[in-house]
Amino acid sequence: MKITHCKLLKKQQLKLLEYFVLEVTARSAANILNIQPNTAMLFYRKIRQVINHHCALNAQAVFDGAVELDERYFGGARKGKRGK
Repeated sequence: MKITHCKLLKKQQLKLLEYFVLEVTARSAANILNIQPNTAMLFYRKIRQVINHHCALNAQAVFDGAVELDERYFGGARKGKRGK
């Protein structure tokens, strides 16, 4: 799977990919590159979809046999006062 139907220049795509790796928000990356924030958010979403696709392909090979899960509760107590 690859990113298709992207009207950004290759140079802009590579810069956005670099900012994605550096964990810069899409809005900040859009401001730096002088593009629309929605365009950067869409590109970030497409990157995540490509990553998800490749992880799903690798997960099938990793979880080939039986998988045992533990029944645990994750989370903590709620902070602050509750009620009156």
